[in-house]
Amino acid sequence: MEFRFDIVKEYAYLFLEGTLLTIGLSLAGIVIGLIMGLFIGIGKLSKNKWINIPLDWYITFFRGTPLFVQILLIHFGAVPFIIGDTNAIFAGITSLSLNAAAYIAEIFRAGIQSIDKGQMEAARSLGMNHSESMLHVILPQAVKRMIPPLGNEFIVLIKESSLLAIIAVPELMYWGRAMQGQYYRVWEPYITVALIYLVLTLTLSKLLNFVERKWATG
Repeated sequence: MEFRFDIVKEYAYLFLEGTLLTIGLSLAGIVIGLIMGLFIGIGKLSKNKWINIPLDWYITFFRGTPLFVQILLIHFGAVPFIIGDTNAIFAGITSLSLNAAAYIAEIFRAGIQSIDKGQMEAARSLGMNHSESMLHVILPQAVKRMIPPLGNEFIVLIKESSLLAIIAVPELMYWGRAMQGQYYRVWEPYITVALIYLVLTLTLSKLLNFVERKWATG
């Protein structure tokens, strides 16, 4: 079967716009997810059951149900309930952020728990309170161990952002489906989309490997 480069060229600027939006959505999801995940992960370490149990339910729900279902619930249910109307971009960022936060919270929790308890005791003996000890002693050490799993989560998030096409977010996969629907051809749109995702994930992997090496030798 002949590969039609002419229709790929026709959609090139749309693929570029979709790629930029995919990157933006993924960045927003990972930044918000990092902030939420940090507080949820620390909250999970609390011995207060009124804090610990709801956070455990949150993590269980978002890790135990498909992101696809979460996107539909948030887009058609939660967002219209909150703002009175639906918005695909807002729903997309919300879905990615809430999902990422659940996984990142567990990464933070595991990273913090991997640090010897003596580090906290030593910091407290120097006059630091719990928050200062966590910020200046525990987290800097834990972050080194968390870089690989956090990087993997970002890579996964880039790929999972393709599910937002189902709610008409004009990201990369959306335009691949649009080309397929217009020309009734499969190879051109989906091979192009797959190659773009591959470039994005490989580039990010190289960047994360560089950061990990620099942090390890820093």
